[in-house]
Amino acid sequence: MSMTPLAWLLGLFLPACGASGAAGLPTPRLMDISHIDRPSSPNTALAAPADFVPKPDIVTPRYAVAASKLYAEVLAVATGQARTYPAAEFPAQMQAHFVARSAWLNFPDLVVAQVTAAGPDASTLVLYSRSVYGYGDFGVNQARVVTWLAALDRTLNPAKER
Repeated sequence: MSMTPLAWLLGLFLPACGASGAAGLPTPRLMDISHIDRPSSPNTALAAPADFVPKPDIVTPRYAVAASKLYAEVLAVATGQARTYPAAEFPAQMQAHFVARSAWLNFPDLVVAQVTAAGPDASTLVLYSRSVYGYGDFGVNQARVVTWLAALDRTLNPAKER
């Protein structure tokens, strides 16, 4: 990845902005997805089933596919996004972490995806995207979650393509 001069300069004050890919940030640990403590700042986005706590910004459906298939598709969607890099993966728990970087200033955002089995051919998904720096995010995290969910829907439901 080539870094803009502004990102390089910003990296002098915000070190993670001066790094490439998932570098410059601690390697994520397995997250207890049932205990997300969202900040009061408007720089996060949460997509989860309707009964999830805390209340999600976007409600995800119950997917009519095995959890292993949904997990594989989520990984494919995430790694297919521009400036998105794998940071950690916990396949046994079907949880993966990514770093998504902004185009101009290389700001890192953290994204966690958690798939849970809801039966032999059913599963659920939680996507949580949050900024590393700043109070607001200009809606970037919400837009990212919407984009990933739309790409996942196109992958799982190709007949719905327009």
